[in-house]
Amino acid sequence: MEFIKRVIIDTILFIALAGLFSQTGMFYVNSVGTALLASAVLAVLNVLVKPILLILSLPINVLTLGLFSIVINALMLQLTSSFVGSYYFHFSSFGSAMLIAIVMSICNVIISDHINN
Repeated sequence: MEFIKRVIIDTILFIALAGLFSQTGMFYVNSVGTALLASAVLAVLNVLVKPILLILSLPINVLTLGLFSIVINALMLQLTSSFVGSYYFHFSSFGSAMLIAIVMSICNVIISDHINN
């Protein structure tokens, strides 16, 4: 149930952020179906790949007081884009993926806190 809830929240965030950044060209999502597919792919990658990346980057993550996790989250979004297809779901640069990762992280914390209370 938690997996499905996370996929739905990320789908809504992808659609909202694509609308927010539509004039800049930084982030593009083709449709709601694409956002749903990208959310599912991101959730699977977060389960399978992200723990390995966190372990490999543990020393630099400790040195940066956890800020390197933003880079890992941006990398996960870039991987999602490559799996879904850059024609349907893409970022203009790695910097824009980092900005979207920061905004998504903040929104996920706020939404999770609101749902749990």
